[in-house]
Amino acid sequence: MSVNRSLITPTANPLLEQALREKLQRRSETTGSLGELEPLAVRLGLVQNTLKPRFRAPQLVLFASDHGLAVDGVGVPGGASTAKLVARLLGSQLPVSVFARIQGLELSVVDCGVAEPVAPHARLLARKIAHGTRSSRAAMAMSLDQAHAAIRAGMEIADSLPGNAIACAGIGVGAHASAALVLSRLSDTPLRDFIASGPTMPPEDLNHLVTVLSGAQGRHKDASDPVEVLAAFGGFEMAMMVGVMLVAGSKRHLVIADGMTACAALMVASRIAPAVTDYCVYCRSHGHAGLDRALSLFQASPLLELGMESTDGTGATLAWPLVRSAAALLTEVAEGEDPGPSQPAEMAPPSRAGSLN
Repeated sequence: MSVNRSLITPTANPLLEQALREKLQRRSETTGSLGELEPLAVRLGLVQNTLKPRFRAPQLVLFASDHGLAVDGVGVPGGASTAKLVARLLGSQLPVSVFARIQGLELSVVDCGVAEPVAPHARLLARKIAHGTRSSRAAMAMSLDQAHAAIRAGMEIADSLPGNAIACAGIGVGAHASAALVLSRLSDTPLRDFIASGPTMPPEDLNHLVTVLSGAQGRHKDASDPVEVLAAFGGFEMAMMVGVMLVAGSKRHLVIADGMTACAALMVASRIAPAVTDYCVYCRSHGHAGLDRALSLFQASPLLELGMESTDGTGATLAWPLVRSAAALLTEVAEGEDPGPSQPAEMAPPSRAGSLN
């Protein structure tokens, strides 16, 4: 699939949406309302273009890369290196790994551009473009060729993975700052909105981040094309998620975006193919205020608010049972003895319009 010619169809289908809502209304007459699960169920039905959405082989993919901005003191002081974080993920030493296993999500970690060597592992996908990006204060973080190569690698990953649902998150030292730069430029939103973590953030830390990232913004003030912005400020993990999201949308697969880096990737993908956002639901794994602003760009709320401060991807593992339950409202709750159709009568193929599925 070409980056510049996506085949993503909008999910809007008034006939199907009406049928989904009527089906849920019939359920609620006997079971009572299930609140926010019902609009989620409608969303899932529209994503899969059916009255009976079902999921198979769900994937959780964590994309790891280092960022050149880290040399300017961007990142959590004293935090683990990206390579160590990858090792802990693969060794089931973090909650996200354990939660994925018990929820039936197949976990993969992608080495998109980790600066240090990463030991081979059955769940590690080695797709390293380079040993980290350059600092966007000094040069483009990636060359355009590298950005396109990373997007293509993400497309290949999405093509090769089984299933019809994929949760995406990015990890790596400097990833949050890189995502803030991309989101700020593409949405024309003040940078400070994405980097201020909350009222308890020390002013000196915020001022340092503003100084560093404003320098990067000024160096690439003419970048406006989405892939150019990605190359100027982004990371290899972000670029690969762009490719994954574009292919997932083209296949009518559900995308679960968790965290700032995933939101930045989705912003880039949506500038290439606007309909990709139709296929997304959102999660969070930490309370950073900048993520609130990022989610607001998509008029979105996370599926769960648990007050966590954890690795991106953790929220997706905990929200997955909600997604499955919403789909089950339409597929598993019986309507008397009639299993019901998978399409409204007006949408069913002529040869099968009167048959049951």
